Amino acid sequence: MSTNSKSKINQLLQQVPSGVVILASWLLEQGYSRELQHRYIKNDWLTPVGYGAFKRSGDTPGLKGALYALQKQAGKPVHIGGRTALGMLGFADYLELYQNKTVLFAPAGTTLPKWLTKNKWETKPELIHTSFLPSDSGLVDYQEKTFTIKISGAVRAMLECLQSAPARFDLEEALQIMEGLTTLSPFSVQEILEQCRSIKALRLFLYLAERAGHAWFKYINTEGLYLGKGKRYLVSNGIYIAKYQITVPKSIA
Repeated sequence: MSTNSKSKINQLLQQVPSGVVILASWLLEQGYSRELQHRYIKNDWLTPVGYGAFKRSGDTPGLKGALYALQKQAGKPVHIGGRTALGMLGFADYLELYQNKTVLFAPAGTTLPKWLTKNKWETKPELIHTSFLPSDSGLVDYQEKTFTIKISGAVRAMLECLQSAPARFDLEEALQIMEGLTTLSPFSVQEILEQCRSIKALRLFLYLAERAGHAWFKYINTEGLYLGKGKRYLVSNGIYIAKYQITVPKSIA
C-alpha cells in the first residue's frame, strides 16, 4: 500500500469511532474512492458487513453502531424510541428488551438498508413508521462507549408507547413508568406536547401524569394542546374518565 493510502486510512481510523458501521457512500463523500475502499479490504483494514457497508477489521459493531451510520453518515431520520428508549434511559426493564428487540421509529417512507436488516445483531430491529411528532422533536443524545446516537427522550418515548396502547403497550406498565418520571421539566414537556398530533397519546399522557401526581403537571397548559373532540373507548369494560374523554382499564382508574 502506498504512503498516501496509509495516511488516508490513518485519518479515517482517527475520524471514525470504533464500534460503528462505516458506509461506502459516506467514504466516497469524504474522498475515499471505491478503488481505495477495495484496497482497504484487500489489506484487511476494512471488512464488509453487507453491500455498501463496512466495519473496522476485528471490530464487532452492534445495532447502535449500525444506527450511528444511518444517523451520522446517511442522515436518515431513524431513532431508537418507545419502550426501548425508556429502558435505555432507566425507566423500564431494559435487559428484557435488550435480549429481544430494539424498536426504531422513522417517518413514513423511510426504509432500512439490507446490510442492516440482513445482519444478525444483538437484538432484532423493529421499525415503526410514525408522523404524529416532528422527526427531530424530543430526541436526546445517548452515549455509548465511543460514540453517541439520538434516541427518544422520556416524553417522546412515552408518547410513542401511548400511541400504540393498549394493543402493543400495556397501560398498567405505562402508569408505572409515568410514576417514575418525577424530574421532567414542565417547559420541555409542554413544548413536545404542543407538537404532538396523536389525540389518544396526548389524552393518555395527561391522564397518567395527573394520576401520578407529579409536581410538574400543574404547570402544563392544556389549552394549546391538540386534544380533539369526542370520546375514545380504548378498552372494553373499563372506566370512563370524563375529563379526558377516554376509557381506561379499571386497574389504573
